[in-house]
Amino acid sequence: MDHQAVLALYDRDMREGARPDGPGARIERAGAVVRQVADSEGWNGVVWSALDETTADRAIAEQIDRFRGLGRDFEWKLYSHDLPSDLGSRLLEAGFRPEPEETLMIAEGAGLTVDAELPDGVRVVPALDAAGVDLVVDVHEKAFGTDGSSLRHRLLTRLAQQPDTLVAVVALAGDEPVSAARMELVPGTRFAGLWGGGTVEGWRGRGVYRALVAHRARAAAAHGYRYLQVDASPMSRPILQRLGFHALSTTTPYLYAM
Repeated sequence: MDHQAVLALYDRDMREGARPDGPGARIERAGAVVRQVADSEGWNGVVWSALDETTADRAIAEQIDRFRGLGRDFEWKLYSHDLPSDLGSRLLEAGFRPEPEETLMIAEGAGLTVDAELPDGVRVVPALDAAGVDLVVDVHEKAFGTDGSSLRHRLLTRLAQQPDTLVAVVALAGDEPVSAARMELVPGTRFAGLWGGGTVEGWRGRGVYRALVAHRARAAAAHGYRYLQVDASPMSRPILQRLGFHALSTTTPYLYAM
């Protein structure tokens, strides 16, 4: 894989050319900034910018003003290759709070190892309705220790209005949900995004997460997507590397609370 070429393609298709990530969201292009505006249950934030030392501070202030006018907390999704090189420091000075850094990892589907097997007694089922979404959210809350209300709203809305852009799956041990994940498909691009992969404590290290990555990779190929993209945590990065993903950048969410 030509890392620089694929990273440039990702920036152009998924960031500068961003599409709304769900029903009710819209993309706004304001000068050298691309942002998404959604309702209070959706994701609000900056997805791309092309700034320098002379324009960054003004652009930051303009985004704060825009989202303050909407009454929305928001996120500036900063990548390590974004300019200017001190943009993170400028966001801190403006009142943003950084979340833990993740690694942007991309794989070409044709080069992935997708023969992962589930443990005995575990099966993967699609989440196609409210009952399936409840299982996904149950895993999310147990695996990450966070409230899943917004996730439930987003998944139900997307399944109802844009079902062809979402693949959500749950791994069940008997009737117990032990792992879950989703894949978001962006029509008109070559990238499928893998999101929310989590496994409850007690089932980690047994190949379930790996199997769900493989399941979604096969689904992406069936839908005609060439690349898979993940914002990987330190825990998932080694697994993804073994499967054939490449680390192309890092990304840090900078949060601004009104």
